[in-house]
Amino acid sequence: MATELADGVWRFELRGVSAYLVDDDVPTLVDAGTPWDEAAVREGLADAGVDVADVERVLLTHYDLDHVGTLAALTPDLDAPVYAGAFDAAILRGDRSPPLRNHKGALQRLTGLFTTRPDLEVNAVVDGERLGSFTAYHTPGHTPGHVAYVSEDLSVAMLGDLVSESDGALEPSEWLISYDTDRVLDSVRDLAERAPPFEVACVGHGDPITSGGGAALDALARRM
Repeated sequence: MATELADGVWRFELRGVSAYLVDDDVPTLVDAGTPWDEAAVREGLADAGVDVADVERVLLTHYDLDHVGTLAALTPDLDAPVYAGAFDAAILRGDRSPPLRNHKGALQRLTGLFTTRPDLEVNAVVDGERLGSFTAYHTPGHTPGHVAYVSEDLSVAMLGDLVSESDGALEPSEWLISYDTDRVLDSVRDLAERAPPFEVACVGHGDPITSGGGAALDALARRM
């Protein structure tokens, strides 16, 4: 099921995670759920009036089972370029493996056994790159290639797992699921400083903040 958060921005509630559809310059899917979410993603797209084949861009905040897992199942209906941070894009393409020496990397190796690489063009994005109305911000810590996408035009930020939502507030990604929590905190502060104001804060875990999202990010940065 799709819930419209703001004009042209929909949330898909999946198995413990959210994905999003944005009516930007082209229909844009942001993250893609677990390998077991294909039916829910297809249903969500249909609720928003979009076929899988209509999606022309996929923005990934990062590589994790619950954010990339459905991509392979959506093809061949899905034929759109995928964008992710360089480190994470290389994992998704199969050009590198998550490092075993890091606890999160070892977890990604394990969950990778359940993740099929999609037969799609996977592009590395750089900090400051424009993709439609979104600007990409490199926000490492949860993963080395984690990216947040902020659209000033739509007043929406796709924050992925840099933060989660709890009781209406944003919290930083925790140690157990992050490569480096010190970098998470640095990335929160950096994004709060550099990103334009936005109302809607879309997160992977917890509920989106539909009003005052930028202020919630600023509040987190101040109290860390």
